[in-house]
Amino acid sequence: MPILDDRNFEFFSHSPDQTRRLGIHLGGHLRLGDIICLEGNLGSGKTTLVQGIGQGWGTLDQVTSPTYVIVNEYHRPDQQRLFHVDAYRLENALEAEHLDFERMLVQGPIVIEWAERIKSALPRQHLWIRLAFMDGEHRTMLLVPQGTRYEAMVEGLRRKIYGDF
Repeated sequence: MPILDDRNFEFFSHSPDQTRRLGIHLGGHLRLGDIICLEGNLGSGKTTLVQGIGQGWGTLDQVTSPTYVIVNEYHRPDQQRLFHVDAYRLENALEAEHLDFERMLVQGPIVIEWAERIKSALPRQHLWIRLAFMDGEHRTMLLVPQGTRYEAMVEGLRRKIYGDF
């Protein structure tokens, strides 16, 4: 049995700019109803990745951490929305249910920081990204797709970054 499932995608970032660029590529793949779940300790690059996702998705809004407001909403010129959730201050998945993910998903994609805190409230199909601090500016990211939509997204991202192999 392989250590890493071939549907997964492991990426090593050597700088915040490189993390942001991965986010830009990922943001370009997002569409209505997508959900991206981020897991990682403080300083692992979650917000930096989301800044890139927002840019690649097409928002002109400044992407900032929604730590105290729980949900930030970003717009793009076509009036679509991107929801950025920070679950750090949520006590459990029951509190997350009050955020009404179903309503958000019909209005745009959702990116959730600290998603592991509310895992049982999340749809079964999503893209899970584990970010980890290595040293200095180096980070590792493991993208784990759950469902065929997200497997295709990860494959498209892999081809965009590395080409066909």
